[in-house]
Amino acid sequence: MLADIVQDVMIDEFAAPKRDRYQIITEHRPGHIIALDTDLGFERSDDVVIVSITQQGRTTEQKHAMYDALATRLKDAVDLQPEDLLVNVVENTKADWTFGYGRAQFLEGDL
Repeated sequence: MLADIVQDVMIDEFAAPKRDRYQIITEHRPGHIIALDTDLGFERSDDVVIVSITQQGRTTEQKHAMYDALATRLKDAVDLQPEDLLVNVVENTKADWTFGYGRAQFLEGDL
């Protein structure tokens, strides 16, 4: 369910194509993720979730809307507390991708 919510937010807030879905899900036992609060004054539980998104061309406003939507939807759907959600956005360029066959589909005009 968590992966589906992340995908729905990518579609709704980042205007991602529906089949633009590449997710890696890794679960860790309690104590195997260390995610302190960077002196923000709140405590995280063992339910911490870290979402890393690689993207290109999204605005600051889109990123803020995505952060808010993820926190809200995950709280509503799976009762993930907002302080237990960390999101990291990594930007790249069209030259940084191949989707198969060793070709740069963005650069070659396929996408």
